Amino acid sequence: MRILIWSLYESKTTLEELRENLPFLPEGDVWIFNEAQDRFGLISYGEELPDLGGVPELIGEEPAVAEEFDVE
Repeated sequence: MRILIWSLYESKTTLEELRENLPFLPEGDVWIFNEAQDRFGLISYGEELPDLGGVPELIGEEPAVAEEFDVE
């Protein structure tokens, strides 16, 4: 499993703009939001990350958290 989390506090976009531009994900993968802390992310279960579309460009920075976990 892979987790990517971005902080939007100083990014070039908002959660609303991101929601309007999110690409579809493979079954089982999900976008996650924490509006109170202005954080946004992805949980992915595939062998590789799905196509993130224009998300990285909208945010304008690398994820604050990018980790891989084994899932049983």
